[in-house]
Amino acid sequence: MLVQQEEQTSRLRRAFHACEEQQRGHVALVTGAVGSGKTSLLEAFSEWAAATGGQVMSAAGSRAERGLHLGVIGQLFHSARLAPDAAARVERLLGDAALATSLPEPGGEAVEGDRAWAPLLHGLFATLLDLTGTGPLVLVVDDVHHADPASLHCLLYVTRRLRHARIMVVLAEASTLRPPHPLFRAELLSQPHFARITLTPLTVDAVTRLVGGEAETPEARETAERCVDMTGGNPLLTRALLEDGAGGGTADGCDQAVGDAFDQAVLGCLYRHEPGVRRVAQALAVLDRPAPTELLGHLLDVAPESTAPAVRVLRTSGLMVADRLRHPRIMHSILGDMSPDERRALHQRAAEVLHDHGAEPSVVAEHLVAAGWADAPWVVPVLQDAAGHALASGRPDVAAACLRLVSRVCVDERQRAATTEMLVSARWQVNPLAVNGQLGELVEAARAAGWAGDVGLSAVPYLLWQGRVEEATEAVGGFSAEDEHGPGGAGARLRMMQLLVALSHPDHLPAVRETPTTWSRAASAPTGVSPLLQAVTVLHTALTPAAENDTVATAEQLLQRHHTDDGSLGLLTAPLLALLWAGRSDRAAAWGDVLLDRAATRHAPVWRAVIRAIRAEAALRVGDLPGAEHHARTALEEIPAPAWGVAVAGPLATLIACATESVRLSEADRWLAHPVPPGIFRTPLGLHYLAARARHHLAVRRPHAAITDLRRCGELMRAWGIDAAGLVPWRLELARVQLSVGNKTQATQLLQEQLRVPHGVDDRTRGRTLRLLATTAAPDHRRKLLSEAVSLLQSSGDRLELVRALGDTGQTLQRAGDSARARLLVRRAYQLAQDCGASVLAQRLIRREPGTGLPAYPTAVEMQEPDDGLSDAERRVAALAAQGHTNRQISSKLFITVSTVEQHLTRVYRKLDVKRRTDLPSRLVAYAEGLAEETQGAAS
Repeated sequence: MLVQQEEQTSRLRRAFHACEEQQRGHVALVTGAVGSGKTSLLEAFSEWAAATGGQVMSAAGSRAERGLHLGVIGQLFHSARLAPDAAARVERLLGDAALATSLPEPGGEAVEGDRAWAPLLHGLFATLLDLTGTGPLVLVVDDVHHADPASLHCLLYVTRRLRHARIMVVLAEASTLRPPHPLFRAELLSQPHFARITLTPLTVDAVTRLVGGEAETPEARETAERCVDMTGGNPLLTRALLEDGAGGGTADGCDQAVGDAFDQAVLGCLYRHEPGVRRVAQALAVLDRPAPTELLGHLLDVAPESTAPAVRVLRTSGLMVADRLRHPRIMHSILGDMSPDERRALHQRAAEVLHDHGAEPSVVAEHLVAAGWADAPWVVPVLQDAAGHALASGRPDVAAACLRLVSRVCVDERQRAATTEMLVSARWQVNPLAVNGQLGELVEAARAAGWAGDVGLSAVPYLLWQGRVEEATEAVGGFSAEDEHGPGGAGARLRMMQLLVALSHPDHLPAVRETPTTWSRAASAPTGVSPLLQAVTVLHTALTPAAENDTVATAEQLLQRHHTDDGSLGLLTAPLLALLWAGRSDRAAAWGDVLLDRAATRHAPVWRAVIRAIRAEAALRVGDLPGAEHHARTALEEIPAPAWGVAVAGPLATLIACATESVRLSEADRWLAHPVPPGIFRTPLGLHYLAARARHHLAVRRPHAAITDLRRCGELMRAWGIDAAGLVPWRLELARVQLSVGNKTQATQLLQEQLRVPHGVDDRTRGRTLRLLATTAAPDHRRKLLSEAVSLLQSSGDRLELVRALGDTGQTLQRAGDSARARLLVRRAYQLAQDCGASVLAQRLIRREPGTGLPAYPTAVEMQEPDDGLSDAERRVAALAAQGHTNRQISSKLFITVSTVEQHLTRVYRKLDVKRRTDLPSRLVAYAEGLAEETQGAAS
């Protein structure tokens, strides 16, 4: 049986049996929407009737053959197995009918011409009666609403005489705008042995059977629910959807799995209806929103009430629900069938009608853009309003489309300036490389006006992004003191731009810095202060920490208050960066994930990339190397490196640091080879880049280059007055380099100075500092420093630095004779290192686990093992030799012969390319002391 047609099939079979057993005819009218399965039901019943002993004659009406005289009756008799004499008689009758006078509407009043038709009708009915001698006769006519009038007269003649004839008439009709032959239908429904059989849409249970057969699994039912949501239960659409294999797709949007079969099924439904139905469907597809009949009528330039039947037909066919098309993919199919000119014309008409009906500018603008039409006087204000709303809603792509259309129209200078200003903002959020032309126009207009206007201020962020700080400074310098402290939003906007210039290029900071309390009030004020000013101000407090400012709390308040606001991504990057620079990388990572999950990030690639870059650096600082690399790489993929301007220093610095930490030094070299604008070293992000490059210098044994970068970093930070460890702890990094070259005294001074920086040392920096300081301390004090370092690093969330602190603690416990606890700590550190993606660090830990006679961790330095090819035995000999021990002393400490020491040193000289013993210290500063101390412990 056909799915969900068991009841209808049973009714037809019962009627057939009654016709056979009771010698009484029957009429059945099968009704349903296009695609509801009427033809399948008729075919299945016809096959069953023929197999049961009946004779079946079938025909189908067609819109193309409505004018073919007796076309349907001819099909019926041609499908019958008539004897030659009966066939000849029918041919004569049909031939005579071709010459007869046309009949009126089927079912209407009799006219003079009826007498001419009487012999034909009687002869045809007599022929049908002759065919019932061997069993019931079944006349099946599909799409009877397309039948020609003469055939309908014949069918009515037969149905009136079925009371004592074994003839069953089964007709099928689809929903139409209006019944084509209302009198025929009315008389048909009045017959005594008449049954109306309606085919309803498929239910979820029925589709579940189609999907999963007899096994009703949860997966099959879930797929069925999605299918019914998308097709309304229309069998034609449902089968096409399942044929495309898209039943498992999502129920919203244009699922990529939906293919040609579904599109053709949608169009098949439409083309089997009248053109008026198809036209209404096209209007609904172009509108893409609920549309009452009044709006549809105006759009199609017809009487509004005339669209109601088409809407009813579309609903019954499953293509429409409520006042709109059921699914975006149905809309996609209909639009794809329209020519570009048809679509443009309908979009233009939609824009005009919607504007007349008082629709929102964004709704009207959508159609104006689709039509590419801006010739009416009212169009430009609508497009500008829509663009402003789109920018505020986080849709810069939509705003850019509206503004590009405005730019083609002749407007006055004021309108052109406003359009250019918004277009720069919109296009920059999609691709910063695309704004150069319009940004040049803004700068020229502002310069011509002496920089004293909103146009100049609007250009400031984009000039800073490109590193054009002098022009940005001109823009904010063109205002008087009265303007700066003026009322309303103008003064706040000016102060915000002044601070933005200063924070992005801190060499300008002294010129615009106000008292800290003023900025603090602006950052924490819940109302009455521009959110943008608050956001930039909280970034200022992160770079210039003070006791009265709680940067972390204020930044999180801003994020909590605005993270759900449309179009707020640009605003929120400042507090997100403030969390990072205030030392709360864990909170920056959490908020970064929240913002990246926002739907608005899909439409603003630049802000999405910026948030990813901050998220990448936060991941690096909590020891998540794979996450940091993923986010930084993705940031550079979403907008290419040339489009980043001076901000490219951010993601590049993170990638350099990730590659260095993972001991992929060649990859770090490739990232360092990326060209960067010279202006990056005037920005705070340039400090990140300097610190990452310095760490790489140290890793490849160029300590002097590392010292140069870090000293430059410190000089800039002190000169700018932003000596915040959360930005770059340059003293800590410089101390690492000094330790690597054996300069303990200077390293200790730098570390102690780092701890004394007022309000500028967060828990992570303090923990890292104490861990390094422990390497310079006496054994009895080392454990205390390491314990505090471990506690601080745990609370800060930096797992990678915690690994190092645990490794150092394990080594210290080993030296104190507590091997069991030492082994537990190192193994914990090993697992953490694996979780962080630091496999090289993890392997180094396990290879040097306490109790094996090897160091638990290279305490003085956090660089990778040099890729010098030395074996562990050669490295231990070289380390002791570098500290000045003789060959005999080395043999005694390591319990090997003097000859073995000499052999090891010969290979060491060759591998390290050194000529004499005195050259060893400079090549082994990375690990000489740690190895020597451990060998001493092992010997004792």
